[in-house]
Amino acid sequence: MRNAKVDIEELRTFVEVADAGGVSPAALRLGVSKSIVSRRLLRLESELGVQLLARTTRGAALTEAGVTFRDYAARVCTEIDVAKETILPAGELRGRLRVAVPLSFGSNYFAPMMAEMARRHPQLQIHTCYSDQFVDLIAGGYDCAIRIGYLQDSNLIAKRVGPIYGKFVASPGYVKEHGSPETPEELVAHQALMQGTETWQLMDGDKIITVRPQGRFKADNGTALAAAAAAGLGIAYLPDFLTNELLASGALVSVMTRHPPPPAGAYVIRPPGQHPARKIRVLTELLIEHCNPVSG
Repeated sequence: MRNAKVDIEELRTFVEVADAGGVSPAALRLGVSKSIVSRRLLRLESELGVQLLARTTRGAALTEAGVTFRDYAARVCTEIDVAKETILPAGELRGRLRVAVPLSFGSNYFAPMMAEMARRHPQLQIHTCYSDQFVDLIAGGYDCAIRIGYLQDSNLIAKRVGPIYGKFVASPGYVKEHGSPETPEELVAHQALMQGTETWQLMDGDKIITVRPQGRFKADNGTALAAAAAAGLGIAYLPDFLTNELLASGALVSVMTRHPPPPAGAYVIRPPGQHPARKIRVLTELLIEHCNPVSG
């Protein structure tokens, strides 16, 4: 390999293409055209004198050299970001922040906070993806994600930013027809409105009981589950933020009040690493500032 003069933007572009699996998704992440991405890759491979990516009809696959170089390139980009943060004036943020946020809770509740983050830091580019689907932070190229509920074990690093209170709810019509469950055993006999195959937690005094509900109606969006509950399809466990107005109007009523769910949490999740970037720390502090408490 000859003496190479590699540009940092070429390195970032290569890492994005490697992680995204192709030029098109990488261009979307970077906010540039596909032609710019392709030119940067060609310049990088020309400077290095090796092929890093094998172009295919399905995208781009790393060559053996590309697999090795990707980890070094990613570390260089991270170190450059840390160095830039170190010399920035106190409180000033630059660069790009990509955040995954839950749609049903985030579009109304977290969206103003992301806007406030942008207002406070005019040099920072913020790209927010709102989706209730579980996203892979590393494969998706996200700096961090906001997640709601009870976290499962993973290698991701989580910081709790506030409590999330919720209730079991149903429509008055459903309760009139099927009755209101009073015990965990009775609850699992009812039609549950769920996102998937999740378990529900209930308080029995100081103890937490876990039950596995069953139901025929599922949706990956909390707003859709609230609408299904109001339509009388079953019982849902939802955060207060999504049910306050429906409870106030009488469209929904609380059930299982003697066995309420324990408070869940709002978390900032980031990929594993030694130190969070300053932009993630600042976002976390902003969320803590606004999320305590999140309650109805």
